[in-house]
Amino acid sequence: MRGARRPWPLFASELAGTGVLVLAGLSLVIVMFGDGSPMLQLVPSEGARRLITGFLFGTVGGSIALSPVGKVSGAHINPAVTFGFWLMGKLDVPIALGYVAAQLAGAVIGCVPLLAWGAMGRSVAFGATLPGATYDSLTVLAGEAITTFALITGLCVFLGVRELRRFTPALMPFLYAVMVFAEAPISGTSTNPARTFGPAIVSGQWDGWWIYWIGPAIGTVVAIVACSFLAVQVEVAKLYHFSSDRGGVFHRMSQRAAGQS
Repeated sequence: MRGARRPWPLFASELAGTGVLVLAGLSLVIVMFGDGSPMLQLVPSEGARRLITGFLFGTVGGSIALSPVGKVSGAHINPAVTFGFWLMGKLDVPIALGYVAAQLAGAVIGCVPLLAWGAMGRSVAFGATLPGATYDSLTVLAGEAITTFALITGLCVFLGVRELRRFTPALMPFLYAVMVFAEAPISGTSTNPARTFGPAIVSGQWDGWWIYWIGPAIGTVVAIVACSFLAVQVEVAKLYHFSSDRGGVFHRMSQRAAGQS
């Protein structure tokens, strides 16, 4: 109970995990698309670079889930994922709010070192997600809602089906490879308000900022409703290390879910 009353290790873990996600993931974006990068010549096809970037970005996220960070907090590293677990009834409101605050703070901290990329980083707004120049706001909003729907649905399937559960981190590279390849020109394929918030702070680019909150929220709600039959099978609010529960937070929630079923 003491750990449950003081969930600071969970919040610190989410802060660290989100910081690593944006630092590593957005460095990949800068290297793949920044002006002056050798990757522009090595991989001249923009579509191929999007595919590679999405795969590597997803690999970073999946690796965080497997890491000690994931063992402590579950490696949500995304307010939309935390929101989804809350809608499933797997997190209390104070814990969920603490996770989101930690994720936003971690994203900002993780983005500060991106300034070291200099002109190459500035040429792509340090990896900021921005609406595509030829798309209206509704289309961009739909892009974020659809890709976040795909993310949360994928998590419901993998976490809700016991035989797939241990493979959940492996979903991320392949899912993001497809989504970034297909959708990035529309919205940048954020699916993660924290991932958008961090580079917006360091770059000052806030175009369509509300889309990257409302779109993921819509996608998450629709996914949880559509996958409600799977969501009830999700036992804890974690992407891996399911039996580890520092502080008793996840154990408490899984017991409550079992008592209500």
